[in-house]
Amino acid sequence: MNSPMYLRPNIMAEPLVDGWYAWTHLIPPATAARNLTERHLKIMESYLECPEAHDAAVQDPKMVGGPYMDFKRNREEDVRALRDRTVKERKDLIELSQSIDKLDALLRAKAKGFSLEGLYAEVPPCLQGFVEIIYDLNSQPSFRLIEPLLYRSPFYDASYQSVMLAEISSDDRPFVMSTPRLDKGNSIRLQIPFASERYDQLFRMKRQPVPFDAMRDQLELSEEDAALFQAFLTPEPPPPYANYNGPGARWRYFGHACILLESGGTSLLLDPVLSYTYESEISRYTYDDLPEVIDFVLITHNHQDHILFETLLQLRHRIRTIVVPRNGGGALQDPSLRLLLKQCGFHNVIELAEMEEIDFGHGAITAVPFLGEHADLNVLTKSAYLVRLGKHKLLFLADSCNIAPKLYEHIHRELGDVDAIFLGMECDGAPLSWLYGPLLTQKLDRAKDHSRRLAGSNYDRGMAIVEQFHCKEVYVYAMGQEPWLNHVMGIKYTEKSNPIIQSNRLIEVCRARGMAAERLFGEKEILLS
Repeated sequence: MNSPMYLRPNIMAEPLVDGWYAWTHLIPPATAARNLTERHLKIMESYLECPEAHDAAVQDPKMVGGPYMDFKRNREEDVRALRDRTVKERKDLIELSQSIDKLDALLRAKAKGFSLEGLYAEVPPCLQGFVEIIYDLNSQPSFRLIEPLLYRSPFYDASYQSVMLAEISSDDRPFVMSTPRLDKGNSIRLQIPFASERYDQLFRMKRQPVPFDAMRDQLELSEEDAALFQAFLTPEPPPPYANYNGPGARWRYFGHACILLESGGTSLLLDPVLSYTYESEISRYTYDDLPEVIDFVLITHNHQDHILFETLLQLRHRIRTIVVPRNGGGALQDPSLRLLLKQCGFHNVIELAEMEEIDFGHGAITAVPFLGEHADLNVLTKSAYLVRLGKHKLLFLADSCNIAPKLYEHIHRELGDVDAIFLGMECDGAPLSWLYGPLLTQKLDRAKDHSRRLAGSNYDRGMAIVEQFHCKEVYVYAMGQEPWLNHVMGIKYTEKSNPIIQSNRLIEVCRARGMAAERLFGEKEILLS
C-alpha cells in the first residue's frame, strides 16, 4: 500500500461534462447550452425512440461521425436516466439556450437600423447583463456575449465536470459528439472539477511514483473504486526520456497535427493529440515520448481535433506556456480559448495576434493569418505559426485554405522563404452544420450548408503556397487518418477519396521538382542540421 506506484501508460482519462466527452464547446456556458439542447437532448431522444436504428447506423462506415449512439449493447435505460437527469438538473442551461433563440428572434424582428437602446429591456431576463446588442456598419444586428461574467454566473457549474479513468487496449472508441460516456464496471468516475490540482498530482504519476494510499485519499475513492484504481497502477517505471541535445533541431510527428520540436533546450508542441501506449500494428509516439517540461504548446484553432482537452489536462503540469490565437469578440461561435483554459486551471496562457512574435533566444514563434476551414463564420480563434529554430524556418499551416492567394504574397514579403511547410489537405470537409449546427438559431437550407465546408487546401491551392514560399520540404498532415483519432474525427478515407487524390498529386509534383515531400502518418522523426 505504501510502495511508490506509477500510473500505467494505457489508462485512458476522458474528461466529461454532464456525462458527455468534454471538447471545447462544452465548457463555455453559451456553447455548452446550445449543444445540450440542440445536440445532446436530440440525440438522446432519437436513441430512445429507436435504439435499433442507431445500432444499424454505426455499423455503416458511411455513417461514421453521424448523430448515432455507439454502444456495444442496448443502453436504453441508462440513456433515459441521463436524459431525465439532464432535463431536471440543467434547467439553467436549457433556459440559456432558449433565451439565445429568443434574443436572435428579437433582433431580427425589431432591430431595423434605429437605436438599439430601447431593446435592452426586452432582452430575455436570463441574458440581461450578459450581452451587448450591436449593429455592424451596414446596420445588420447581432450580439456579443460578455464571457468573463458568464463564467462567474450560475450558468458555469464546475460540479458537472468529471474524468473517467479506464484501461484502453485498442484505438476503437465511440465518436465523442454522439455517444455519452456511461458508467460501467471497469471504469472510475472522478467527480472533480477540471481546475483541481488533484489532476496534476494524478497525472504526475505517469513519471513520478506515489504511494497508492496517498493518491487514494487525494482522490477520495470509494472502497470499490480504490480496488480498481490499484489495478491501474504499476511498480514499473516508464522508459526514461532522452532530451534532444544535439546540434540544430529535431522534430517528431505524433499523428494528425501534433508535432514536437526540440532545439537548444527548448521544446514546442503543436496541437497536442496523443495516443496512449498499448500493443498496435501502427508504430506511434505516445505520452512516454514527451519531455518532462514542455516550454510552449501552440494551438492553431478551436476544433476538437486540434485542441484535445483530454490530452491537455494530462499535460497541464508539464506545460510552461500555452499560446493561443487572440480573441475576445464574444461571438457565440468563437469562444475565447484563453478564458476557457484559465477557467480550467491553465495559468500561463498567452494570446498571440496575427504577425505578433514570441522570441525565445535561439528561436521565435510568429503567428500567421489563417483563412478558410471555418465555413465562412466570423471566427478569430485561428492562427498558423512560423517557428524559427536557429537558421531553420518551419511553417505550420494546419487546415489553412488558400482562398485568397494575395494573403500569402503579403506574408511571404514579411517572413521570406521557409525550409519546410506542414499543410493540411482535408479538402472536402464536413458541412457547417456538422460542427456549428447547434449554435444556429435559424435552419440553414441544405444547399447553403453543404456549400460552406470545414475544408483545407486542395492540390491547386496547396501548390500555390508551396511555390510562394520556395520551400525545400513539404509535409501533408492533419488528415485524421491515424486510428487513435477516430473518436474525434469520424473520417475514414480510401485511395479513391478526394483528399488522398489531391495530396498524392501534390506530393508527386513536389518530388518531381526535387523537394522532399510526404503525407505523414503514424510517426516520423527528422533531425535538422
